[in-house]
Amino acid sequence: MATALAALIAGAATVHQTRQLHAHLLTSGSLPTLGPILLRRIISLPSPNLHLAQRLLLSLPSPPIAHFNLLLPPLATSPEPSAAVFLFLQLRRDGLRPDAHTLPHVLKALSRLAPGSLPLVASTHAEAVKDGLDCAVVYVRNALMAAYSACGQPARAMRVFDEMPRRTVVSWNTALTACVDNDYHDRCVGLFAAMVEAGFEPDQTTFVCMLSAAAELGNLPLGKWAHGQVVARRLDMTLQLGTAAVNMYAKCGLVSYAWRLFERMPARNVWTWSAMIMGLAQNGLAWEALKLFERMKGASVAPNYVTFLGLLCACSHAGLVDEGRWFFREMRHVYRIEPMMRHYSAMVDVLGRNGRLPEAYDFVMDMPVMADPVVWRTLLGACQLHSSKDCIGIVSKVQERLLELEPRRSGNYVMVANIYSDIGSWDEAAKARRVMREGGMKKMAGESCVEVGGLVHRFISGDDSCPDYHGACSTVHELNLNMRKCEPIDGILLIDSE
Repeated sequence: MATALAALIAGAATVHQTRQLHAHLLTSGSLPTLGPILLRRIISLPSPNLHLAQRLLLSLPSPPIAHFNLLLPPLATSPEPSAAVFLFLQLRRDGLRPDAHTLPHVLKALSRLAPGSLPLVASTHAEAVKDGLDCAVVYVRNALMAAYSACGQPARAMRVFDEMPRRTVVSWNTALTACVDNDYHDRCVGLFAAMVEAGFEPDQTTFVCMLSAAAELGNLPLGKWAHGQVVARRLDMTLQLGTAAVNMYAKCGLVSYAWRLFERMPARNVWTWSAMIMGLAQNGLAWEALKLFERMKGASVAPNYVTFLGLLCACSHAGLVDEGRWFFREMRHVYRIEPMMRHYSAMVDVLGRNGRLPEAYDFVMDMPVMADPVVWRTLLGACQLHSSKDCIGIVSKVQERLLELEPRRSGNYVMVANIYSDIGSWDEAAKARRVMREGGMKKMAGESCVEVGGLVHRFISGDDSCPDYHGACSTVHELNLNMRKCEPIDGILLIDSE
């Protein structure tokens, strides 16, 4: 009988068949002996019913940790990673101790539930240390780094890395990814140097991190060097690596390089298209960005949230208010993408930058979520751009909201004071500055950086001690005069010019 049932389990190919077998095992009393075999069969199916597998596992009498380890991997990568966390908590309540095969999958599920899962990540970390699992196998610490990074705790992730007795290339890549994902871009560059010095061979993932760091730092020489290393080491130009290179060149202002790379890529995904659209938009090539979006739709690639950020950015810079409204509606109602705070801020910029201040204010007030300080500062910046006595009411309301959200941010008071000064409301301007002074807030000096010959030169507002300061100012003045005489250049010609 048991042999016949085992054969039926081995031949089960549908959810309906596995359900019937589960019911039979329950009624026949064969669950303790054949239940684990059915569990493995359910999990091995192309589209496993994980809810059924979970019910089967929990119905087994005193299942060992090995059975939980069978189900945790598919649950951790499923659309409901919380099910893996529930199963982990259940096995702990049953008195079982997790092993080195348990924790990486639990931590992967917690990473996907970040940042709210931070307390559970910390308690899982403590448990791993208590049981000696954090040092027993390297991939437990790799998973801990990834989980802390996902929760926005790069310092904790780097502490785990620094304390690792043994590292692999995956360990270094996980640390590099944590730095990039949490804006530790300078640390990422230093970490890469340490990786090479330690004798590890960088792979595609390593250079994806380096290209991403170079993009965010605006460090074109570093990005070119990383791209050159990929070619020199004869690494396969994977889709992810190609997308990172397109993004880097676009963000560093070399749109022509990004365009050529993009056109030569044998395959592109939504991230590749979105990187190129965003690159065109941020470099003033709004119409080219919109045309590329049409090509993207023609290639049957569905846009994502980054695509629409790029489109809204393009509309803002080109003054395309109607198109911006249309894209925002299409994102929500056609592609069912719920706007993030960045989308709301971008839409406020579309309206505000083009002088639609009352409409921008009404848009913020009608948002289904509470606007964050960035949205309000975007609107305040638009008021400064189009300062007039007509916008006084809006400025007052925005100032009031920012005072509630960021009472100690001096930049908000500076912007308000400048708006009032521009329209001749000297008393209100003086009042804003007095509040700053009495609150002990100081205006942060504006600064900018420029790279020349591999050296980064830093300029601070009001500080003329920088070498060649006066020569630089003279050059900027000459450029400004000459640029006023230039005719606008066609975007496509600009792309093809290099």
